[in-house]
Amino acid sequence: MSQTARTTPPRSTDGADTDAGLLARLGPGVITGVSDDDPSGIATYTQVGSQFGFGLLWVLVLSFPLMGGIQEICARIGLVTGRGLAGNLRRHFPRPWLYASVGLLLVANTINIGADIGAMAASLQLLVGGPILFYTVAFGAGSALVEVFVPYHRYVAYLRWLCFAVFSYVGVVFVVHVPWGDVARAIVRPSADWSRASLLSIVAIFGTTISPYLFFWQASEEVEEQRMSGWEKPLKLAPYQAKRQLTHMESDTWFGMGVSAFVAFFIIVTGAVVFHAHGITEIRTTREAAEALRPIAGRFAHLLFSLGVIGTGMLALPVLAGSSAYAIGEAMRWPTGLEKAPRAASRFYLVIAVSTIGGVVLNLLHFDPIRALFWTAVVNGVASAPLMFVIMLLANRPVCMGHFVLPRRLQVLGWAATLVMAASSIALLVVAL
Repeated sequence: MSQTARTTPPRSTDGADTDAGLLARLGPGVITGVSDDDPSGIATYTQVGSQFGFGLLWVLVLSFPLMGGIQEICARIGLVTGRGLAGNLRRHFPRPWLYASVGLLLVANTINIGADIGAMAASLQLLVGGPILFYTVAFGAGSALVEVFVPYHRYVAYLRWLCFAVFSYVGVVFVVHVPWGDVARAIVRPSADWSRASLLSIVAIFGTTISPYLFFWQASEEVEEQRMSGWEKPLKLAPYQAKRQLTHMESDTWFGMGVSAFVAFFIIVTGAVVFHAHGITEIRTTREAAEALRPIAGRFAHLLFSLGVIGTGMLALPVLAGSSAYAIGEAMRWPTGLEKAPRAASRFYLVIAVSTIGGVVLNLLHFDPIRALFWTAVVNGVASAPLMFVIMLLANRPVCMGHFVLPRRLQVLGWAATLVMAASSIALLVVAL
């Protein structure tokens, strides 16, 4: 680590973490997975539940192994090479692929940030009243300032605590009646009408659970954690560390993706039971969901839902802005890293600030980012397939991965995920045309 980097207590040389307890064991995989259930994702899942009831729960069951597999592949690329995805794309693929991927990521992330900030501000206003404009600016400014000026090794502790916010959506289910028999039948005997609306929702679910910003964030944060440890090295340079690093990464990643899918499942169930069963089939925003919950499911469910929106938003904002900064910084060969001091990585932190400010401005201009968000999820679903194709090629190149090219298990999961994303996108385009 350079002298301009912020210092952090190294791990012991035998690999044991100096921090004890559960929080210290939550790594990039868990933070990535939980951030996937951000306010915009909550709006998408709630809309799916309200519109189709339990009918599309099978999509989440299918997406879990696929999202786990592709995230493990991205994390593996980071650990093996010591670089994030954009850095590896720059070294091994034509620049148009790199710039197209990073440009799409920046636009989608900025809209996502705007949607999340708007949902957080609306939820806080529902709980305590007050000016929504002030809350909008405060959430955006607070997130950017903390991410820029608090070192990663301290900041990550707050992110780990915020991971528990998603379980508020599990709590909502226990204050309403759920016909679990119907839920089980919907999973065991999946059905879909294959209409345009159904296919749009399927692609949106895939685009929310398997999203490009998650690819870039986890790969870069695996590198960040590796550098921060004080002893871990890229596996191409230190293959003797492979067993410990890969084992920890695999368990962390799959646990994080499991939590993400588990919570998303409960959000769809909530939407089906609370809204669809009462004839409410159009929930466009998290604010609408929270307001509709109160008369149907009670004030406690409304409180849990609103607090969950705020907590998950506080976790998702730095992940969205950070993934954009890592991607652009690596593509442009700038110094990158949340552990670096602002002066040492000024352009990296500028991207974080600008993308967060962009999200705030979208709200101030009364742009409807929530409505655009569903389509952003669809666009992510369509755009993920070619990016995943490139990731699979990258992860199978010995010049990039050395002896750590993908094993058969990840070959199957990675290519299956790519094919499913491509097939769902093609089916949507066929129906739309």
